[in-house]
Amino acid sequence: MDGVIDPPSSAHLLTTDSLGERAKRETGFLAVENGRIVGCVFALERERDFYVGKLAVEPRLQGQGIGTRLMRSVEDLAHERGKDAIELQTRIELTANHAAFARLGFRETERTAHAGHDRSTSITMRKVLS
Repeated sequence: MDGVIDPPSSAHLLTTDSLGERAKRETGFLAVENGRIVGCVFALERERDFYVGKLAVEPRLQGQGIGTRLMRSVEDLAHERGKDAIELQTRIELTANHAAFARLGFRETERTAHAGHDRSTSITMRKVLS
């Protein structure tokens, strides 16, 4: 996403320690191919829903359904825990992500701006679970 989104991705701030801390607060799912992690998603349980804060799939494997399966894992967990929705944010510039999440049943609910920006930089999307 470097050079595509503004401000830069918070993924640059992730470290082994910060991922360990995240794993203590959130549920993570991994996609593994030949013993190697090729995708992951983290979901934070909230009172009525789950918030997906990070979803990533190795670029060479994107478009093969890995992200969809990871998101379905979050959806299954939300159902198990009696939650009524899943929410996420995606950057304004990442229009392919907007379309992919829409295909999974997510709908735009809000646009927000990162600190220091006078324009919308993120779209909040929500999927209501049946």
